[in-house]
Amino acid sequence: MNGKYEEMYDMISLKSKENISKELFVKRNKNIYEGIEATNIEVKIKNIEKKDGVIKINYNENLVSVAGNINFDNIAKCVKENNEYKINWSSSQIFPQLRDKDKIRVSTIKSNRGNILDRNGIKLAENGKLSSVGIVPGKLEIKKDENIAKIAKTLEISEEFIKEQLTKTYVKEDTFVPLKKISMSDSKTKEELLKIPGVMINSIDGRVYPFGKEMAHLVGYVQPITSELLKEKEKDGYNSHSIIGKAGLEYAFEDQLRGKDGIQIYIVDENDNKVKEIAKQDKQDGKDIKLTIDSNLQNKVYNQMKNDKGLFVIMNPKTGELLSVVSTPTFDSNDFILGLTNDKWNILNNDEGKPLYNRFLQTYCPGSTFKPITAGIALSNNILDKNTTFDYNSLSWQKDKSWGDYHVTTLKSYPGPKNVINALINSDNIFFANTALKIGKNKFENSLKDLHFDEKLDIPLDVKKSKFGNENKIKSEIKLADTGYGQGDLLVNPIHIATIYSAFYNEGKMIKPQLIYTNNKIEYLNEKAFSKEAANIVKEGLIEVVENQNGTAKDMKVDGLKIAGKTGTAELKKSIEDKESGTLGWFDCFTTNRQNEDFLIIGMVENTQNNSSGGSHYIIKKIKEIIQF
Repeated sequence: MNGKYEEMYDMISLKSKENISKELFVKRNKNIYEGIEATNIEVKIKNIEKKDGVIKINYNENLVSVAGNINFDNIAKCVKENNEYKINWSSSQIFPQLRDKDKIRVSTIKSNRGNILDRNGIKLAENGKLSSVGIVPGKLEIKKDENIAKIAKTLEISEEFIKEQLTKTYVKEDTFVPLKKISMSDSKTKEELLKIPGVMINSIDGRVYPFGKEMAHLVGYVQPITSELLKEKEKDGYNSHSIIGKAGLEYAFEDQLRGKDGIQIYIVDENDNKVKEIAKQDKQDGKDIKLTIDSNLQNKVYNQMKNDKGLFVIMNPKTGELLSVVSTPTFDSNDFILGLTNDKWNILNNDEGKPLYNRFLQTYCPGSTFKPITAGIALSNNILDKNTTFDYNSLSWQKDKSWGDYHVTTLKSYPGPKNVINALINSDNIFFANTALKIGKNKFENSLKDLHFDEKLDIPLDVKKSKFGNENKIKSEIKLADTGYGQGDLLVNPIHIATIYSAFYNEGKMIKPQLIYTNNKIEYLNEKAFSKEAANIVKEGLIEVVENQNGTAKDMKVDGLKIAGKTGTAELKKSIEDKESGTLGWFDCFTTNRQNEDFLIIGMVENTQNNSSGGSHYIIKKIKEIIQF
């Protein structure tokens, strides 16, 4: 056929031509065959009969359509005209049941996108209902401009946009002209709008995020597919009405979550009544994704952090299940579904708090929270033991004169030997600088690689790799010393640091983080991240950080709980003179006596120099509220 409809018309009989013009013939065939996207048309003649000058051809036709394969038997009758046989044509030559006044319809059977669920089956992203606000032009009444101004103000859109929509070619006096989607629960806005003549509000299907801001950075959002992306994705079954994941887990699990729409091809009569189904491709709904996240815990964590710039990562250290991941400030996923105005987008984009910036995916200087890792490496390699001490007494130290003016400083002196337990209790920078030098550059680098530095974590989020230097090399002896106490060029991701701390809980085994619920299927990233003895010594030290009266986290004590933790304050200076960049306040900890319900918590707040309690102690107050969940 190849779209040669004019040539086809030349092959039909004069009697057939009396019933249909060439223009209508071409239009009907073109609309039907191209409308169903017919390809690979094959005709096989079964038999030919000749009687009374008429040739009757029985044939089988097979074609591929947008709704799959279509196969049918049909009959063509040919008559002789001017020594040539011509087909007595009617619409039944296209499909046997198709009459001349009938039409072919192609309709989409809408599929459902999969839900995103928390560990208890609570929906974090679902298919729900939205309210579509629009105008019926004929009902705007005489005060048209005044009413348009009221609608624009209430919906926070421009009057120009509304007027532009009203001039579209499809618009008639009784047409519903959609303007904006709003939440079904926004009763106040609806009430104001319905007072304005011409406004109509319809219920439509849409993606809904019940937890809004609390889950935004994790769950992400979907948006209508763009024309540019559709060109790339059309081969995968997307169409102009498709939505597609644009951020978070909606993006990461797009292939699993998205449904594939079904297609139906059928015949309708002149009154649009369905006569016969020709082909149907069933829809395939998307699959649900069940997470390890606990939405109740997430709610509690978010409310602790919502007024700060910072993050929390909470893990079950026994199973690796991520129970909560929060980044603040944040945005509301629903805003992207309802449609962000340019003003709202600019506010989000230019906000100094960076609400679009997902902090738990980034890397940061860990400060003193890294000291247990340095200790774990040294103890595991027998470079020091529980009783090893270093000889220094001042709060400022350098290895030798080759360091020039550079000194490692620490904040306080303390009684007792300079051993690993006391160094953890008192957060002694000098001890861990000495420890790093004793480990040596090559051993330290290789040990960090064994802890999966410079590797992507195998979870469905775009987590930045932790690094210990440019090109993942420690460039100098001073950088090595600084790395030992969590400064230098060290950058760690909070989810990654949680997995390393899990080894202190699991007698040296470093758990693999889990975000997809698998009913406690336990996997390890490294079963020998630290020796059992080393992990237990570090754990003992971390418990003393909280329990000991000199411990830097003694204010973290909670009745009935035994908590192991480490404070950390990381300077963000770009140079020695930099006094503007501020500090990060960290507290990393885990409970040890809640059996299978232990928490491992990584918490960070930016610019802690502005908080009255200072440093990591500001975040300790928040963790005390969370840890008793």
